[in-house]
Amino acid sequence: MPVDNKKYPIGWSEFSRKIRFDRAEGRCECGGECGLHKTTFGPRRCIEKHGAKAMFAAGRIVLTTAHLCECDPLCAEPEHVKAMCQRCHLRVDNGMHVANARATRERKSGQMRLEL
Repeated sequence: MPVDNKKYPIGWSEFSRKIRFDRAEGRCECGGECGLHKTTFGPRRCIEKHGAKAMFAAGRIVLTTAHLCECDPLCAEPEHVKAMCQRCHLRVDNGMHVANARATRERKSGQMRLEL
């Protein structure tokens, strides 16, 4: 999915790089936010590493910077984000993806009715 750079703060690319590679050292920082890395003793950090073959999926890992806040517009606050592998990031953002898909279907459905 293409990224809409207008939604991100100025300097986002550099901020994101620092989060993913300086702070997270190229590792997914998910500690259970995605719902997968939980144990009976508390959250456990995901083991995926940037550029490595994915342990639990096909392909290679690409670290992304996931917003864990609901800031609007999106912020560049280090405590509001985590470096995450694609799998964890998509799971954290699942509710947003479902809502966007619903809105797109409704919009297209309305357009189709207008064209008839």
